[in-house]
Amino acid sequence: MKKLILLSAMLSAVLTTDAQQALWGGSQIVSPQTNDDNTVTFRLFAPNASKVEITGDFLPPVTVDTPYGPQQSPGTAPLSKTDDGLWQYTSSSLSPELYSYSFIVDGMRVNDPSNVYLLRDIATLTNVFLIPGAQADYYKVSDVPHGSVSKVWYPSETLGMDRRMTVYTPADYEKGDRDYPVFYLLHGSGGDENAWPELGRATQILDNMIASGKVEPMIVVMTNGNAALQAAPGESSAGFVPPTTNLPKMMDGSFEMHFPEVVKYIDSHYRTIPDKAHRAIGGLSMGGFHSMHISKQFPDMFDYVGLFSAAVNPRNGMVSEVYSDLDAKLKTQFEAKPALYWIAIGNKDFLYEENRDYRKYLDQHNFPYTYRESEDGHIWKNWRIYLTEFLPLLFR
Repeated sequence: MKKLILLSAMLSAVLTTDAQQALWGGSQIVSPQTNDDNTVTFRLFAPNASKVEITGDFLPPVTVDTPYGPQQSPGTAPLSKTDDGLWQYTSSSLSPELYSYSFIVDGMRVNDPSNVYLLRDIATLTNVFLIPGAQADYYKVSDVPHGSVSKVWYPSETLGMDRRMTVYTPADYEKGDRDYPVFYLLHGSGGDENAWPELGRATQILDNMIASGKVEPMIVVMTNGNAALQAAPGESSAGFVPPTTNLPKMMDGSFEMHFPEVVKYIDSHYRTIPDKAHRAIGGLSMGGFHSMHISKQFPDMFDYVGLFSAAVNPRNGMVSEVYSDLDAKLKTQFEAKPALYWIAIGNKDFLYEENRDYRKYLDQHNFPYTYRESEDGHIWKNWRIYLTEFLPLLFR
């Protein structure tokens, strides 16, 4: 009896304590619900709302004006309200892919309280869901040998601070003694060292593709390309600063000039094959910009270069030693005959014309490259696909 009274008292204390662990939390509403025909039903209980919409990258996109020109943005669709205050929407049949979405309730963007799976893209949190099959199976956690992911701090004398990067080592790295090639994978504007392993599903892609034999086992280094920051927002001594794309030293040559410090650190702390033939660099948007300029600034460092929806030209007339003498530096780089120079972009990307002009330049100078054009715009869907296509080409 005393035990029963004690248990009752403990339970009462838990239920009435502020900031309690959410043992009895969660919603009974199922959202999102993937149906047998790959349609997806979304639900939100909002009895006092007058209008509820959903926005997500599974909906037909709309074009919006931005400081960089017209860009595609996720479309919206209305939810229907039932008599009990439940709002509901069912999508069309969706292709296998990792999708993101949010609700808009009377003009306010909110996340789905029934879905705990969220990703941060710069300053925006969105819910995510996966339709399995085909390409999307690369993005799943599968029953295969898994690599390790480490958040690694390294000193940078050039930038005057300790900085953090994410390092993937393949399965059995810790158990063996072999040396590995290294791929440096760079994020876009507003991103950080968490972008590729989270939004890009790089860890799952690497595990699955290495296990299938389609990709050589390799070390993958995902840096923070914001030269003024130590690490991702909220994960450095700067504290809980708001994430933003308005950062100093993003594309002014600072990150590019400090990059040999990253390579030196990796070669001295990991079992690498420390030569050009066993190094690759690639990235999306700003990361493609960095990859282009790092690879030509240090032409003896990387034999494989990947530009995913890359910015090409310095912004706002930025002047740096890194961006000077483009003709001479590219000539030196291509005279060394890189094993692969790979360019990919969506046909609706706001950087499409910039990439087209760069390809014309390469053609005029007889600099060889491989080109991949896809549908859609400046979106993670494309960059995940590009990664799965670029990786099998490395170190063969």
